[in-house]
Amino acid sequence: MEFELLRNITIGQYIPTNSVVHRLDPRAKILSAILLGMAISVTSSLITQILLILLLFSIAKAARLQVRYVLRGLLPSLRVLIFLFIIQLLFQGWREPSGPIFVEWYWLRITEYSLRVVTLGILRVIEFFVLLSLLTLTTPATQLTHGLEILLSPLRRIGVPVHEVALMNMIALRFIPTLAEELEQIMKAQASRGGRVGQARWWRPDQMARERIPLIVPLFLTALRRSEELILAMEARNYVSGAKRTRFVRLGWTTLDTLTILLMICIYLLAWQIQWPAFN
Repeated sequence: MEFELLRNITIGQYIPTNSVVHRLDPRAKILSAILLGMAISVTSSLITQILLILLLFSIAKAARLQVRYVLRGLLPSLRVLIFLFIIQLLFQGWREPSGPIFVEWYWLRITEYSLRVVTLGILRVIEFFVLLSLLTLTTPATQLTHGLEILLSPLRRIGVPVHEVALMNMIALRFIPTLAEELEQIMKAQASRGGRVGQARWWRPDQMARERIPLIVPLFLTALRRSEELILAMEARNYVSGAKRTRFVRLGWTTLDTLTILLMICIYLLAWQIQWPAFN
């Protein structure tokens, strides 16, 4: 039995390709990701969602990243997503106005509305996942931390610990591939001892839950141990929370960053204003 979790995790990874997307300022990439995320959220048009996902694939190509590799991160959660979308397809059929009814049998009802809702949900999940993956694949965690801290710096006036918030977010992203590697090792260890790991069917959520319960405790213990090691390493380097510090990394804003932000603002406004064809 093979367990390939780490190679299927794209969020938190960084691949240096020296592309034009990599050379953008991290603040511009963070703001662009926020604007694209807002565009994905506000539109209920299937055509607009398709155009947005094509835009994200084009950004991946511009970053010299394979779209297949970016989408690979969906594989570990694919079975759960399929189950959730099937449940949504079944239970959204009774909402009115439903449109044309394709299948109706006892409590089962599949309509045009339910198919549209499920399709829109699938596209949104893929888009948000690709968007977050592109942000981490094209930007080192250190630059993301500095960029997020600078963007949140005005909140210092009201007492928000900006540096600590940025640091916690970036540590959480960085720990995703680390915990995936630990989970892969735990699954291999339990499978080598005869444990039933990776054998549950995706349409049996009860079996999937029972299969994953023995993995939760050792994974949490490993996460706590790694967090304690990180705390000791930061204390050994004289890290003091709330202390004023200088930055070794100096960010530079260019004309390309400004043009990128203006382009993303235009995309958001178009996705917000042009709802064709939309459904309620």
